Amino acid sequence: MFSDKTIAFIGSGMMADSMIRGLLSQKILEPKQVIASGPRAERGEKLAKQHAIKVTTDNTVAAEEGQIVVLAVKPQVLKEVMPEIRGHLRRQDLILSVIAGMPIEVIANGLAHAPVVRAMPNTPAQIGQGITVWTITPEVNEGQKNQARVILGSLGQEVFVEDEEYLDMATALSGTGPAYVFLLMEAMIDAGVHMGFSRRVAKQLVFQTMRGSVEYAALSDKHVAELRNQVTSPGGTSAEALYHMEKGGLRTVISRGIWAAYQRSIALGKGKKRAGVNGDV
Repeated sequence: MFSDKTIAFIGSGMMADSMIRGLLSQKILEPKQVIASGPRAERGEKLAKQHAIKVTTDNTVAAEEGQIVVLAVKPQVLKEVMPEIRGHLRRQDLILSVIAGMPIEVIANGLAHAPVVRAMPNTPAQIGQGITVWTITPEVNEGQKNQARVILGSLGQEVFVEDEEYLDMATALSGTGPAYVFLLMEAMIDAGVHMGFSRRVAKQLVFQTMRGSVEYAALSDKHVAELRNQVTSPGGTSAEALYHMEKGGLRTVISRGIWAAYQRSIALGKGKKRAGVNGDV
């Protein structure tokens, strides 16, 4: 599938590194089939040392070498990058974007290139435990679709959707989701330290509780509400803790936060800046 292909990464940050690591560790590609570009030469040198891939600071060079071009830059940088590589793509090349909030139409028009995959991976992709939601333009052929599935599958699980609207939803739920989990873990660890545990022990307790709870829920055929009820005895410690969490609006705050992330993803796609606290931009 990839024997005669070179994958070019425009952007050499964390997500590009994760994808490169996954593709190479699973023997989907050889190092000579990968090139990554970025503005910082020292970052490229680090990737070259780690993965034995080709690197460059010239986006044009990378785009010309790759038959599959992965856009892995920050949303605010994309407008500068697209004019650089526009005109350096062949008609049969595939564009795969992992840029948060950036619609396919913006990328296709900006590059004057129709075959585009838009994907939303998340942080656990770094250890092959991520989940990616993705979609394609009508011009992506079946072979290219299969290539995209393999590439994204190297990061963990992948979910294909027909409607691009789901990408902004995925950005808010799974793409940004690890931040919510890390915040909850941080709060639980701090509570453990406050009660008297050392931070090391508190971290161990919280990490394994999170890991075990997720695995238990994933293997169970019960609704998560049923699982919660299993560990909530009337008048017990769980009931007391949950009462105060619900009284403090934890469920509502989480829901509102995810909705706000969804709205922000849509705004990013429209090129809008975030409003300041007093409504200024």
